Amino acid sequence: MERIKTDICIIGAGSGGLSVAAGAAQMGARVVLIEEGEMGGDCLNHGCVPSKALLAASARMPRPSYAEAMAHVRASIAAIAPHDSQERFEGLGVRVIRERGAFVGPKTVRAGDAEIEARRFVVATGSRPMIPNIQGLAETPHLTNETNFEQKDQPEHLIVIGAGPIGLELAQAHLRLGSEVTVIEAQKALGREEPELAKIALDHLRQDGLVVHENTPVARVGGKAGAIWVETVAGRIEGSHLLIAAGRAPNVQSLGLEAAGITFDPFAGIAVRPDLKTTGNRRIYAIGDVAGRRHFTHLAGYQAGIVVRSAVLGLPARERQDHIPRATFTSPGIAHVGLTEAEARAKFGSGIEVVQVGFDKSDRAVTAGQTEGAIKVIVRKGKPIGAGIVGPEAGELITMWAMAISSGLGMAAISNTVLPYPTLAEINKRAASAYFGPRLFESRMIKRITRFVQRWLP
Repeated sequence: MERIKTDICIIGAGSGGLSVAAGAAQMGARVVLIEEGEMGGDCLNHGCVPSKALLAASARMPRPSYAEAMAHVRASIAAIAPHDSQERFEGLGVRVIRERGAFVGPKTVRAGDAEIEARRFVVATGSRPMIPNIQGLAETPHLTNETNFEQKDQPEHLIVIGAGPIGLELAQAHLRLGSEVTVIEAQKALGREEPELAKIALDHLRQDGLVVHENTPVARVGGKAGAIWVETVAGRIEGSHLLIAAGRAPNVQSLGLEAAGITFDPFAGIAVRPDLKTTGNRRIYAIGDVAGRRHFTHLAGYQAGIVVRSAVLGLPARERQDHIPRATFTSPGIAHVGLTEAEARAKFGSGIEVVQVGFDKSDRAVTAGQTEGAIKVIVRKGKPIGAGIVGPEAGELITMWAMAISSGLGMAAISNTVLPYPTLAEINKRAASAYFGPRLFESRMIKRITRFVQRWLP
């Protein structure tokens, strides 16, 4: 048994774990990184990268074949993989162990023939597709995001259970590639988003031919490869393939968390404090999906920075959650940061203002023929506390509001920013103008001041 002593030991080489490893090693800390599966984790191999690559391939004209689209997916992964590779991290001085890691005590992890004792540990094992408890599902062939990209033959009729970001992105990609697609959602589709913005996105998807059943629980499924059926409260749906996109479950199994004194739940993940240290063992941090927060690659990267400041530099660092954006990359896209209107009213009552502007007010959107969409901003005391966008490049446009909320900027900062014309980003300034407009143009005081100045101005 090899015994290793190190400063930081990380379990999981996904986005969060790799960010901690790179930052800590380059700052001079001794780092051990444990990963039993693929370097890069779910995001590179089964999630963000392949799904966005498939969406991009499906949007090209003329329509590519399914084989060409999947080839683009593989090429995209291959192009990005070196950045996450074992060779790169070993070049940074990280000891990489390709084994399953598990705690055998509060200060020790065992991985293969090695036993690692570290001053600090980071659990970054991510999540896996949640498989709902549906009668017959275990015996019925089905795909998840982890197996979908291994498909060689195009589904004739893809049935998707789950109308969140993963389900709708993969649904639209397959629809564009020529598959018939039916999406089934037990509750509201895009249920976390502002209702009026979600409706715009869903209406567009339905106009394109996507069938979306909302508030439609699944009773049971069955069939064989190429001939699948799903029984719902609305009736029976038949298709060739079944994709499960019903959420994510944290990877907490087989980690020996009990031996380390770590508090966790198989569904909610590892319990952490605002400084991301586990509630049961302050030597151990948990970040990313396994920590049970929102499942975003960029959130894991943000949390990795907090851990590096704390565990490597010894600086106080705490997580904020009010400025973390999210985006669904359908067409039109939908993105959000901060509080929704309902959340803001629950927290602040009537002390908020709501501004909404349609993309038909954007000259660039008009010239591109992409006027379906809107921006909605929630304002309190002159500062944005939430923003939602549905429309072209929503994920890009939300960045201005994420920066504003993160930095505590007011609506005046948005209004005073000079942007090139014509760009889609001007929709953000339109929202700021809609906020200030009534104050400037409907104010009697402003009009009196203007008349006074004009009377005496030389």
